[in-house]
Amino acid sequence: MTRVLGIDIGGSGMKAAEVDTDTGEVVSDKFRIKTPKPATPEAMADVVRQLTEHFDWTGPVGVGFPGVIQKGVIKTAANLDKSWVDVDGDKVFTEASGCDVVMINDADAAGLAEMRFGAGVDVPGTVILLTLGTGIGSAVFSNGVLMKNTEFGHLELNGKIAEERASSRIKEEKDLSYKEWGKALEKVLQEIEKLFWPNLFILGGGISKEFDNYVEHLDDVRTSIVPAQALNRAGIVGAALAHAIS
Repeated sequence: MTRVLGIDIGGSGMKAAEVDTDTGEVVSDKFRIKTPKPATPEAMADVVRQLTEHFDWTGPVGVGFPGVIQKGVIKTAANLDKSWVDVDGDKVFTEASGCDVVMINDADAAGLAEMRFGAGVDVPGTVILLTLGTGIGSAVFSNGVLMKNTEFGHLELNGKIAEERASSRIKEEKDLSYKEWGKALEKVLQEIEKLFWPNLFILGGGISKEFDNYVEHLDDVRTSIVPAQALNRAGIVGAALAHAIS
């Protein structure tokens, strides 16, 4: 069994658990600490230190981060503090924890979990995962290979970006029915479909648990659509996998 500590960073909380990367199983209790405000590198590094200390952890650590990451360097941090931009996150968290840390975009992490252990297993061709939450995250795979740092939530449709039309946040804020929201999501999927012609869409995020309530309103999308299987453990499992395959 290969164990990696997976840490999933969100705008409201930072969650960690030990993961068996051979099976995708979470093999410890999850531990969560609120994301500090402001969510600066220094403040978040201290939380990562606390998380690793909670598990008495000295081994490898994978971190899913809500932003674009290139070779460990943070390029965007829309829902955290802008002081993260151009910071070497791998280095900051490695120094804070004393562990070997590898970071990955959070949606890419969820995608890794789904492709290895969930809805994307053995699916050939192009697979696109969308995480529907505060925004819309995306992960794209070509024959199982991740194309890192796609940002489909920022696709523009008639003057408005996708995540301002079809994130689960928008559904809640505007009190949209499943039909109203489903039709907005359908337009986003159709736009992506025109550009990439995927073999499969996987829909993740908390609202994927409600898939049966809105899938009937996605009937004009030609690509097969399935809900994510890993659900709320995908971020932690995928973050651990990111270290395992680095």
